[in-house]
Amino acid sequence: MHPHTYVMKTRTLRKDKINVITLGCSKNLVDSENLITQLRANDYEVTHERADAQANIVIINTCGFIDLAKQESIDTILEHAALKSAGKIEKLYVTGCLSQRYRQDLEGEIPEVDAFFGTLELPALLARLEADYKHELLGERQITTLPHYAYLKISEGCNRTCSFCAIPLMRGQHVSRPIEELVQEARNLARRGVKELMLIAQELTYYGLDLYKKRELPRLLHALADVEGIEWIRLHYAYPSKFPLEVLDAMAERPEVCKYLDMPLQHASDPVLQAMRRQITRDETRRLLDHIRQRVPDIALRTTFLVGFPGETEADFDTLLDFVEEQRFDRAGVFQYSHEENTRAYELPDDVPPEVKAERAERLMEVQREISQEKNEAKVGQVLRVLFDRKEGRYFIGRTEADSPEVDNEVRVEARSHYARIGDFAQVRITAADAYDLYGVIEPQP
Repeated sequence: MHPHTYVMKTRTLRKDKINVITLGCSKNLVDSENLITQLRANDYEVTHERADAQANIVIINTCGFIDLAKQESIDTILEHAALKSAGKIEKLYVTGCLSQRYRQDLEGEIPEVDAFFGTLELPALLARLEADYKHELLGERQITTLPHYAYLKISEGCNRTCSFCAIPLMRGQHVSRPIEELVQEARNLARRGVKELMLIAQELTYYGLDLYKKRELPRLLHALADVEGIEWIRLHYAYPSKFPLEVLDAMAERPEVCKYLDMPLQHASDPVLQAMRRQITRDETRRLLDHIRQRVPDIALRTTFLVGFPGETEADFDTLLDFVEEQRFDRAGVFQYSHEENTRAYELPDDVPPEVKAERAERLMEVQREISQEKNEAKVGQVLRVLFDRKEGRYFIGRTEADSPEVDNEVRVEARSHYARIGDFAQVRITAADAYDLYGVIEPQP
């Protein structure tokens, strides 16, 4: 052998592929999108929730909110721990809310996981993968939703003290993002074809208190409405207590701000509201809702309720039912109370039996279903502006200003006789309705 010939050890240099799996809410989805953006900027090949991903590294972004969500997160971790034990994947990392809240327990119970990271530890997770955190990528987020809408997380954490909620344990105290930063992100998203922004936070109405010493959601709305290309701005998770009423002025004045408000009320019985530490009474809630409807008459109101809270009597639940029938919300979701350790409510006895919680949730949803049916039937004959999201089977499927993706009603148009461009708006004449969907025909362009 020639003295200068080197014998190379043969080994296959297989490039790492990462699959990111997101569980839980839209706030988690934004965190995953930021993670994917950073990894791709570091030349990683990354997929999102691809079953056939052929990835050798899996990152699971978990939810730890209530029992059902925690169980789904744990099942997903265990399923991938088994894949790792079988040699199907090489590395398994876990991040997000469950990881933040139960890291020590999980480290002991699921040793197959290579490392656990909390909700605010993106740089540490990237460092573990030998990837640099690139600050210049701010607002350059890869969106995993359809290309014409995106979630915009305006703050992190929550300062509220609702007794049933574990979010402050997992997400920390409220921290607002500066208006300039959010406007820059909105511009970048609009440049890539996003037309609708869903503003999300643990608590929208606190926005700005930490940075600007006052509630600045109205100012943010005006700044975002000025961004060219953004046609709909939608508000999710506004807290009723001390609601900044100037938000309604922005909604009334700016066509880009959807006449839509997602305001989780949780209950309507004063003893339960007090035990929940919601800082508002039924009458104050009623006055607030009246004011909102007077200021923005055609607003769509979405809310959520929590049934089966410790001490909730049949009389308390009847009060809630009466309130829902009286207020006729456009959209409502119902959760069953989940007894979460380290919350204030955990000190109370979880005294509503599971079957009673389920039965109350069912009764409340039935009342809401009838309201939804009546409200939808009243729209037959109207012409509504619809943003089309997808084609499914024989229908093009879109949404009106009153509907947020995945949680609200949809508008269906027969694909055989009408053509809708996905990601575009069209005027749709409503011809039929059921409890959760509208059916219609596209009006010809003038």
